Amino acid sequence: MTLLHPAWAVAAACLIAMPAAGQTASATTPTARPDARAPAGLYQALGEKAGISRLMDVFVERAVKDPRIGSHFKDTKPQALKDTLTDQICHLSGGPCQYEGADMKSAHADMDITKAHFNALVEVLQAAMAAQGIPFAQQNRLLALLGPMHRDIITVR
Repeated sequence: MTLLHPAWAVAAACLIAMPAAGQTASATTPTARPDARAPAGLYQALGEKAGISRLMDVFVERAVKDPRIGSHFKDTKPQALKDTLTDQICHLSGGPCQYEGADMKSAHADMDITKAHFNALVEVLQAAMAAQGIPFAQQNRLLALLGPMHRDIITVR
């Protein structure tokens, strides 16, 4: 497996153990318009909402079974997680979706997520993207976009 540059490894932390669907949006939840920070064409490069949904199906299936991080998902409904992540990635990549999940700090506050958990999640996400045929350059574009969220995700230093 090709490893990511350490700076990009930070990016996938936002995906670990997202809250189940139905949780109300916080004051920091993005609006319905596409994210202005999204690199041009990333939403299309990921296959639009259908492609992102397929990616999240593969990602969640692998993440819940991974012995390093699977326990973080024990109380999570997989379909709700897939739906929430699909909307989040769709929105962040410049698509028309609305993310209605909790902010990252609130969602992960009591989860005891370490850097090792985070790195394992990055590996799972990267493998899921590779399995979906997403080119490495596009993988890095997505991970770089997610990167700033790491400060709110890793709770055990």
